[in-house]
Amino acid sequence: AAVPGARGWAAAAAGQRALSSAYTFDIPVEYKGHNIDVPEQKTEATKEQLMEYHRNMYTMRRMEITADNEYKARNIRGFCHLYDGQEAVAQGIQAALTNDDDWITTYRCHGAALMRGATVQEIFEELFGFRGGIAAGKGGSMHMYNKEKNFYGGAAIVGAQVPIGAGLGFFHKYKRKNDEPMNVSIVMYGDGSANQGQCWEAANMAGLWKIPVIFCCENNEYGMGTAVNRSSYITEYYKQGNKIPGIFIDGMDVLAVREGIRFCKEWCSAGNGPIYTEIKTYRYHGHSMSDPGITYRSRDEVTKVRQSRDPIENVKARLVKADFATDEELKEIEKEIRVEVQEALRRAKESSMPAPEELYTDIYTNGNKHPSGWHGRLATDYPYEIRMPDQAKTVFHGK
Repeated sequence: AAVPGARGWAAAAAGQRALSSAYTFDIPVEYKGHNIDVPEQKTEATKEQLMEYHRNMYTMRRMEITADNEYKARNIRGFCHLYDGQEAVAQGIQAALTNDDDWITTYRCHGAALMRGATVQEIFEELFGFRGGIAAGKGGSMHMYNKEKNFYGGAAIVGAQVPIGAGLGFFHKYKRKNDEPMNVSIVMYGDGSANQGQCWEAANMAGLWKIPVIFCCENNEYGMGTAVNRSSYITEYYKQGNKIPGIFIDGMDVLAVREGIRFCKEWCSAGNGPIYTEIKTYRYHGHSMSDPGITYRSRDEVTKVRQSRDPIENVKARLVKADFATDEELKEIEKEIRVEVQEALRRAKESSMPAPEELYTDIYTNGNKHPSGWHGRLATDYPYEIRMPDQAKTVFHGK
């Protein structure tokens, strides 16, 4: 779905074009398969789909650039890992899956959170540590969740999300009735996580039990500041599953990601077990806001990718090629999104820190829904006693 709160695009000239007719696009970078056939190198997309992808991806881009500015102004503290350059990955995955499919990812999670129902304002508030954040201001940049949409977050420990993602897939296998198609789990990790023991162990169990999980290596070419060829003996990450099949996908092309992940879901959903995928992408910022990003790669390298492979420019070129939109119309949409992101930032800054009582919530629950019903949050069941260093301040029954 489109980003919540975003206004629909309705230029007068656009009304003269067919809204629902599909156009066939080539996927120029070849899929590669390991122990499996690969999707076709072409797909169809409608105007509505591409306009939605453009709007969502450009919203991600402006949100991350704005977060960069707020971090430098010291309004955002702590760790902050930005997603600009990788927008086609999150958008393509969301276009291929449904909200009934589980999604867990790395600490570079702002784009995925947006795709799974968080608003720009909620993401900004979370980055500020404010009460209206997607994790009630208690998670920050690396811990964004939406239980209602089966988004299990941002995991701050490198690779720790991989066995959890396999467990989410096991849930779908466990609940399967007869031979009906299953929902799946997608677990994302970076090239820097790919050789961890917990990743191999989770894959081994998933293969043995035929768990419907997509092991997705989001390869942005650098694990922190280390290039893949310096850290990994196997740099074709889609082949890492050995007997488990895998495919390579161009992560700078939203249609390539959509069709590739759709292919993976069909494989897993049918009961064939897990699949590996390597989505080759590129981050424009450094690893985190503490990393300038140009000590281990050159400015020329980053500029070259921006000029030749930018995922948003790729979508815009397709819209123009199919006569779905003009350059001028797309520029107007981008101006509109800039205003929307700034307005979301303004509203976020009007919020405030969580109430002190929130220190004791979301630890124990009785399993009932929270009275607010917000994002599937569960009601808190306070322990009898929370002992404080100052005994006089010990909390009984949450009071």
